[in-house]
Amino acid sequence: MPDATVISGDYDYIIVGAGSAGCLLANRLSAEPDKRVLVLEAGGRDNWIWFHIPVGYLFAIDNPRSDWCFKTEPEPGLHGRSLNYPRGKVNGGSSAINAMIYMRGQSADYDHWRQLGLSGWGWSDVLPFFKKHENHFLGASDAHATGGEWPIAAPRVRWDLLDAFRAAAEQAGIKSIADFNCGDNEGCCAFHVNQKNGRRVSAARAFLKPVLHRANLRLEIGCLVESIAFEGKRAVGVHWKQNGESRKARCRGEVILAAGSIGSTQILLLSGVGPGAHLQEHGIHVVLDRPGVGANLQDHLQLRLIYKVQGITTLNERYHAPLGFARMLGEYALFRRGPLTMAPSQLGLFTRSDQDQDRANLQYHVQPLSLDKFGDPLHKFPAFTASVCNLRPTSRGTVRLRSRDPADAPAIRPNYLSTDEDRRIAAQSIRLTRRIAAQPALARYHPDEYLPGRSVRDDDETALVKAAGDIGTTIFHPVGTAKMGLASDPMTVVDERLRVAGIERLRVIDASVMPTITSGNTNAPTMMIAEKGAAMLREDAKSGAASAGSKSVAA
Repeated sequence: MPDATVISGDYDYIIVGAGSAGCLLANRLSAEPDKRVLVLEAGGRDNWIWFHIPVGYLFAIDNPRSDWCFKTEPEPGLHGRSLNYPRGKVNGGSSAINAMIYMRGQSADYDHWRQLGLSGWGWSDVLPFFKKHENHFLGASDAHATGGEWPIAAPRVRWDLLDAFRAAAEQAGIKSIADFNCGDNEGCCAFHVNQKNGRRVSAARAFLKPVLHRANLRLEIGCLVESIAFEGKRAVGVHWKQNGESRKARCRGEVILAAGSIGSTQILLLSGVGPGAHLQEHGIHVVLDRPGVGANLQDHLQLRLIYKVQGITTLNERYHAPLGFARMLGEYALFRRGPLTMAPSQLGLFTRSDQDQDRANLQYHVQPLSLDKFGDPLHKFPAFTASVCNLRPTSRGTVRLRSRDPADAPAIRPNYLSTDEDRRIAAQSIRLTRRIAAQPALARYHPDEYLPGRSVRDDDETALVKAAGDIGTTIFHPVGTAKMGLASDPMTVVDERLRVAGIERLRVIDASVMPTITSGNTNAPTMMIAEKGAAMLREDAKSGAASAGSKSVAA
């Protein structure tokens, strides 16, 4: 692009994406004053009140100011429905609009990665990187740390209804625990959240803004990346559009994609790294034929069961009461407490769908509210929602280009419920939810199943699977589209040091590198990956291994 305006000088690191991973990377890499770091963010600044008040996710999701507003392709497993697929479009990325839930997953998730041959990714390997940026309200321990930039707090509001659900879970044989994040999350507990004094803490607020004064760190916003610049099979810079103008920057070190499972994948494909035939369909020069780019998409499909209740308070009627929202706003303004501090889900539960599971494979997000979908108004009747998802789905999807125009949203096909195993677990999830709702602790509030409804019988597997397709929706956890793997695996995209196989000086450091999805919310694992990735970058810069390793994986 000879007509592009050049950002002066060469950079040691160009980071594409200022989301959960990119903000942490910018903090760590710019800590060395002799390293020049450029961060390119496609979204805008987080200067809107709803990025900071926790309940603001209700206004930020599906809003083009804050969300890319992606949609999936029509999903056969969901009876042809196309789902909204939120991704943050702002400094802080999805951490500025997500559920704020701190969830590492299970130790076995990471031990499985190590068993796949990915050395350095077992639970004992990654735990120090989780702890490195923690400031946990439970204090320092073998599991947690204090003093880091990332606050983890207890919820600041309680509901009798959630206490009743927790008691019902215990009556159904699911124990209560104090902390989901010690390696085994089986049990029931209030979710711990990324908040401070009742305010959301995004990755931008925690990691990026405090260091923007550094002379060696530069942030550019509104940058729609068009492609990575290559010389042969070496990444040497980035091209992007900003305010309608073509711009470019050169990199003497490494280009790092941290734009997430959708964004990083789209950029790789636009840059000519991906399935060769697909790239040629769009007239893109093939720099490297990598069939794994955009494959292996995994996501948690939540089944949102809704129950009307009587004789107990829910957010629905509090919100719709005369001056209801004004009262809640006053409670927040005066005390930083109450419903405006709420994460989308307050109570969590991890359990097994059946006795054949060797560890918890279901996660519940329980809410004292109900609505048709995020972005829609709350129902006017008292109700709670018990969303349940299969933590380790066997369905796999794809991310593909629609065109070579970077402004065109990619084609996202999660392929939910495309395997017999996923359909079986979905049916069992509905049965289990009904068993919990029928326990004495909840039964006295007369729970009446609104969705999917009692016309769907427990003994009708076909009807249960159909109901799962009717009520299922994403819980916003896409991973795996640039997976870590061994050189012997043709679907590998990056090696265990997150270097793109067959390309020099290019890494992917975000949720897309997960070979298999973690057992829970994915933001904390993404930040761990960034913390570990930053350490690897600094180690390899000192040893000169930044390019040599990626050649060894290219075979």
